Amino acid sequence: MSVRTGTGRHHCLTALCLTAALGGSAAWAEDWTIDGRTLTVEQVAGIARDDGARIVLTQGADTQIAQGFALVMEAALQGKAVYGLTVGVGWNKDRPVFAIKDGKRVLDDELLQLSRAFNLTSLRAHGAGVGEPMPVEAVRAGMAIRLNQIATGRTGVQPAVAEMYRQFLERGITPVVPSRGSVGEADITLASHIGLAMIGEGEVFVNGDRMAARQALSDAGIAPLEPVGKDFLSILSTNALTAGHAALLAHDVDAYLDKEAIVFALALEGFNGNVAPFLSETNDIRPFPENLAGARAIRDALQGSYLWSPSDERALQDPLSFRTMAYVLGGARVATQDLVKVLEIQINHSDDNPGVVVGAVDEKTSAQVSAYFIEGEVAGAIYPTAGFEMLPVATSVEALNAALVRLSQAITMQTIRFENPEMTHLPRFLAAETNHGHAFGAIQKPLVALLAENRQIGAQAPAGSVAMAGNIEDLDSHAPLSVANLGRILDNLYWMSSIQLLHAAQAVDLRKRPALGRATKNLLDDYRRHVPFVDKDRIYSEDFAAGRRILMER
Repeated sequence: MSVRTGTGRHHCLTALCLTAALGGSAAWAEDWTIDGRTLTVEQVAGIARDDGARIVLTQGADTQIAQGFALVMEAALQGKAVYGLTVGVGWNKDRPVFAIKDGKRVLDDELLQLSRAFNLTSLRAHGAGVGEPMPVEAVRAGMAIRLNQIATGRTGVQPAVAEMYRQFLERGITPVVPSRGSVGEADITLASHIGLAMIGEGEVFVNGDRMAARQALSDAGIAPLEPVGKDFLSILSTNALTAGHAALLAHDVDAYLDKEAIVFALALEGFNGNVAPFLSETNDIRPFPENLAGARAIRDALQGSYLWSPSDERALQDPLSFRTMAYVLGGARVATQDLVKVLEIQINHSDDNPGVVVGAVDEKTSAQVSAYFIEGEVAGAIYPTAGFEMLPVATSVEALNAALVRLSQAITMQTIRFENPEMTHLPRFLAAETNHGHAFGAIQKPLVALLAENRQIGAQAPAGSVAMAGNIEDLDSHAPLSVANLGRILDNLYWMSSIQLLHAAQAVDLRKRPALGRATKNLLDDYRRHVPFVDKDRIYSEDFAAGRRILMER
């Protein structure tokens, strides 16, 4: 798959916008192939941020989609209960669901009309999100995931639904989807807005402009979707939007950790710290994946650094916030990798209820199970499932949130240690000789405030549930809240790393800039092009913003 680079256009109205600012970090392909099996988190980020995305469904995916829809229709013909087709639409149960045309049984036209009407009503009734719109890229990520899940053939939708997702992604038509209102047992009140846009209702974003969906479809020459059967249920009863947001954040946390490893390495050089805790020899003594991963990243950033040469002023043992950074940084990396693994199961499999399985074979284990099977030209089974449950993703996100809170603690304590001349052998508060004012004496406060925020956010793993829907839906994952918390923590971490970078750069320059690692020197040179050495007191808010921008754009 060939790669091109560039910067996509992002429409961003809410605090969810951090990922949009990181859009340049994903590799972009000339064609994005959807097969229902091999979509990665990196590819989700790429499609979401590629306004010129060209989407290709494999022939196998097209076949699987068609067969899944055919199985749903065959189930209806055989009198099986299919919600939205033979159940719930107002059809007289004593009346046959089929008619004979050209010697073949086909679904009654009146039944299909009732089903289409029920589909439209159901999409409208579930359009119940609140809050500002989700960022365009988050909605695009969700649509890419849902298209890939549909490509498994296990959602039972008509091929026109898949084509509509593909057209929306390629044409840059992004439904306006509220950012809040899902409890994490399928984003039904949010994803419904995607279906509404497909039928020409609601609003969409096109090239940054907000307009009526009907107008956008007309301008693009796209006929509104006519959902039937299980279409509406598959469009709205999915966690694809939450999974898409989580995929973007997992991708962006991974990129942030690469940057923070270099910021920490520069801070270690500013502190004249001891590299012993990061040696392969010391970490092999107790080879947890966390410390091995973290130590390797720090060593790589310090290649060529003066820290590999002895120093009479260097402590044998630094404060724990420095010494244990391999575990803290590596722990966040491992938690990110764990989330990616879980997400790549989620995004490559249907989360539908019911689940449509073409080719399933009835082993005749029980009459209860046999009732789910359909025999015919296209055979298989339609099972009631709990595929909408998001606990595997929610718990992985919450584990990552906890790991990033620990990282926030480490960054805060490392940075505050620079105030102490007994540890650094540098001036108090890193004051230059020409600075007779406060120097860095007051700027610990925003760092501590951000740490307090992250601690509070990280402690908000939701556990309580309220019974809804006639006491049937009585357990919630609240995965969207956990994912939103991850975005807030990551946003705060970029600010914290910027404050850490200001201290690290000042300390290194106060040491007359000794030989630095290749990666840390590159970072410092880039930083100093925008943020000069602090020779006297000034407004630091501008430095924080500049440092954050530099880190996010790297």
